[in-house]
Amino acid sequence: MTAGAGIAVELVEAQPADLDAFARRVQAAFALAVTQGAPSGAAEPLPSDEDLRESFAAPGAEVLHVVVAGERVGGAVVSIDAETGRNSLDFFFVDPEHHGRGIGREAWHAIERRYPRTRVWETMTPHFEVRNIHFYVNVCGFHAVEFFHPGHPDPHAPGGDAGQGHDDDLMFRFEKRMA
Repeated sequence: MTAGAGIAVELVEAQPADLDAFARRVQAAFALAVTQGAPSGAAEPLPSDEDLRESFAAPGAEVLHVVVAGERVGGAVVSIDAETGRNSLDFFFVDPEHHGRGIGREAWHAIERRYPRTRVWETMTPHFEVRNIHFYVNVCGFHAVEFFHPGHPDPHAPGGDAGQGHDDDLMFRFEKRMA
């Protein structure tokens, strides 16, 4: 497989029977980042099973497999608001064994093509996830628009403990305004 352009990426909607395996793959992909830069001590996988279930069941949510040459190599969870055109990329991953091949870039372009009425895309990533920050800003064209920390907590943080000094309060919010 060659890097970048020329990779034919297909987005395939996940079926209910796929969701448990999809969740494990999200957690495996995110575990790489956690071991490379996140604060240690997480008792459960990140994202949590509960966060993933909530994301899968959210209004407007679509769970998508990223498929190359018939093989599932990643995935995305998007929340689509057809009325406002303000959509969010809730989870996005490429399986670690497929990193560095341009699949993420091509998958993102496929997502943009799939939702042409999007006015604004939004996503978030932890402060320590330098690969994601690079990817969203330099590859996909997002802009950092907000940084959540204990002095400026995310008002939508789960659990009602935003701003309590937890490392998971340190998050960048990105937006991409579409033409």
